Amino acid sequence: MKHFSPAPAAPKPRRISFGAQVLIGMVVGVALGWIARTWPDDTVALSTLLDLVGSSFIQLLKAVVPPLVFTAVVASVGRAGTIANGPRLAMKTLLWFAITSALAVSVGLALGTFLEPGRNAAIVSPAAMPSTVGGWTDFLKGLIPANMFGLQASTSIPAGGGAAKTSVGFNVLQLMVIGLAVGIAALRMGEKGRSVLAFADTAYALVRTILRWIIALTPIGTAGLLGTAVASYGWSSLASLGRFASAVYIGLALVLFVIYPLLLAAHGLSIRRFFAGAWPAIQLGFVSRSSLGTLPVTEEQTIGALGVSREYGAFAVPLGATTKMDGCAAIYPAIAALFVAQFYGLTLHASDYAMIACVSVLGSAATAGVTGATVMLTLTLSTLGLPLEGAGLLLAIDPILDMGRTAVNVAGQMLVPVLVARQEGLLDGRLARSGAAESVAA
Repeated sequence: MKHFSPAPAAPKPRRISFGAQVLIGMVVGVALGWIARTWPDDTVALSTLLDLVGSSFIQLLKAVVPPLVFTAVVASVGRAGTIANGPRLAMKTLLWFAITSALAVSVGLALGTFLEPGRNAAIVSPAAMPSTVGGWTDFLKGLIPANMFGLQASTSIPAGGGAAKTSVGFNVLQLMVIGLAVGIAALRMGEKGRSVLAFADTAYALVRTILRWIIALTPIGTAGLLGTAVASYGWSSLASLGRFASAVYIGLALVLFVIYPLLLAAHGLSIRRFFAGAWPAIQLGFVSRSSLGTLPVTEEQTIGALGVSREYGAFAVPLGATTKMDGCAAIYPAIAALFVAQFYGLTLHASDYAMIACVSVLGSAATAGVTGATVMLTLTLSTLGLPLEGAGLLLAIDPILDMGRTAVNVAGQMLVPVLVARQEGLLDGRLARSGAAESVAA
């Protein structure tokens, strides 16, 4: 009897990695954006499509943020009820927020001093006053919920005039306060409150499942967002403020690729593995220009890819998304304040430098309820007594700078939970260095 050997199984098609998919999306987005900007009259439909794809992706991400933050905080409070060092974790997290912000603002002050971006700056566009000005009372106002859903309305007037537009959004800081109140109340209720905590835990898992579906669309959303940015702003706007833009991006690069790796190495953590796990969120922050819009991915990568415990990560990451902004609230206002002083020929003294550092370290919390680097910049300028018109000089290239600022914001929002989790034994071993120590350049 003749025996036949089974035919060899057909090799499975090689699947493109998620990172490669996002990279392809970025390349496609830049190419399509360049086409739309080069031939604007012939590619109106292309520009519209890119904007529709990018804005729809951000809308999906933002839709997940409110239920994600609320359920995550309530569920984490429930889990933290059995942990004795909960208050210490919160204080240590805030302390590391301040330490890393101080390091970032030091880099900004050093670059602003030595590069002198405001000397002989050629401003080709007229200065415009910013529409929103920061204030120290914004933090306290932002802490107090106006309603049980954290809803808030804002009104804006188009730059070219026209009717005012009113939009309704969620204040994430208020959502966190509401979530903390609900979680603590459920704990205080004892047995009766367990059903509330169990429901929050189940709802949190449900939101994370939806989140994974949205994350799968990141390559497409990246193409739309980056294409829209290139088509709308291009890179020619950097010409008139090239020295300032270069100083900002050099500062962002030093913090992201030197300061952060040094902190990781000092804690015995793998630099390469951290960036491999954090890169999807950093990349999305760069193209979306929104820490809150990136929050779902930031939390997903901090817990799932970097190994921070779910109980701690669900608390620390949303907190960082509202109060931890090394790019917008530390590097940028430091360099920008020196730029404004140099542009107007004003002399700053050591006490002024100390004031910039103090405002930058505390300012991200003070402006948590009012997002945007312009708010932080006007707060810094008003504290120093510098001309507020100086903020208007920088508005022309703000969207281009905001991409790098947000990327660093997101990286810092992941770094601090990793460092604290490492110190408190809440980090699994995947980031631990093995063998010979890695170089900082890894």
